[in-house]
Amino acid sequence: MDCHKIDACPNDCILFKNEFSNLSNCPKCGHERYKEGKNESKRKQPQKVLRYFPLTPRLQRLFISTKTARWMTWHQDCKSQDGRIRHPTDSEEWKRFDERNNSFTLEARNVWLGLASDGFNSFKSMYSSYSIWPVVMVTYNLPPWLCMRSSFMMLTLLIPSPKQPGNAIDVYLQPLIDELK
Repeated sequence: MDCHKIDACPNDCILFKNEFSNLSNCPKCGHERYKEGKNESKRKQPQKVLRYFPLTPRLQRLFISTKTARWMTWHQDCKSQDGRIRHPTDSEEWKRFDERNNSFTLEARNVWLGLASDGFNSFKSMYSSYSIWPVVMVTYNLPPWLCMRSSFMMLTLLIPSPKQPGNAIDVYLQPLIDELK
């Protein structure tokens, strides 16, 4: 699994990529990108690093495997007809989306994704101020007995932070949004 490390402003203002990749200070808050080091000969260490795991290769693997490729159209082929909700495809909101975006729903192999995130303390110590926020994508094309299995959930981002990203999560979601576009 490929991992892209992207430097981030410690105040969650920007990611140091694209037009900001060569900057050493945040253009919004002025905070320094790198930690103060005693030894200048070593490589500069960023204050905060976002880890991004590209989604496209993992989605491609779902279609390459003959075992999973046949399940990638389940959401359209096997919808519930009895009115019970067993899968998100059975919900009213999904049906409204289908009506509004008919061109997307015509192709059964188009990928439906759900996004989930929650923080945890990675060192198992309640006294540590360090936490990490994983962002996971769930493929809703698959049947209910497969889409929530850990083997089909895809870790896309690891956001390091002593506190929750809150409204600044959109800054960290930018690489994922760019890839999805």
